[in-house]
Amino acid sequence: MLGIKRLGLLAALVLVGVAPAAAAQAAAQPSEQDTQYLQAIHQVNLYEVQAGELAEKKAQDQQVKDLAQMIVTDHQDLDTQVKDLAGQLNVQLPNEPTPDQRTALDQLNNASGEEFDRLWVTQGLAGHLQAIQATQTEISQGTETQVVQLAQTALPVLQAHYDALVQLAEELGIPVPETSASGTPSPGGTVPAPGGTTPAPSGTTPAPGGTSTEGAPAPGGTITESPAPQQS
Repeated sequence: MLGIKRLGLLAALVLVGVAPAAAAQAAAQPSEQDTQYLQAIHQVNLYEVQAGELAEKKAQDQQVKDLAQMIVTDHQDLDTQVKDLAGQLNVQLPNEPTPDQRTALDQLNNASGEEFDRLWVTQGLAGHLQAIQATQTEISQGTETQVVQLAQTALPVLQAHYDALVQLAEELGIPVPETSASGTPSPGGTVPAPGGTTPAPSGTTPAPGGTSTEGAPAPGGTITESPAPQQS
């Protein structure tokens, strides 16, 4: 009976002018990996836009304001692509950042002056590092071509943000998260999705959501043996 119903649906779609191939594509559901990546990178975009807009208003250093403006624009553009693709694949996206990301935004709201600048850069480093890890994982493990292509488009954008944040951190004397020598996880390391949580052994640099050396969580969870994004 179920097979008959499906055949009836396809016949109806053809009758209204929808090609069978398009109908089959619409009926296909993306894998759990692809679905979770779309949801996670959407939450990264939500956080980065809100955090960047705060920096545009509250940052003390003009370099922080300028970088924040670029990050906001890029993540808005990226999120437009994410939402369009999620709509095509019938993937429901969250309406707000993760709890850890919301906590990080609250901390930014409560900070000011130099403290705000250092906090924003620290959170941005951890958040972008984690987003890069998740994007690398989607590229290597994703099965939906369109989602993998989106990740391939997102990776150089995230990398450029990370590189700019590293440069700014060094100029402002802010610690940069330690990473392994390669762009893939170190042996035994894990790759959390943005907004996820991974236990961090003592002595490692926490990622979003953990307690950083600046005393503030960034968006997401903690990272174990993080991969190093390539420096541009």
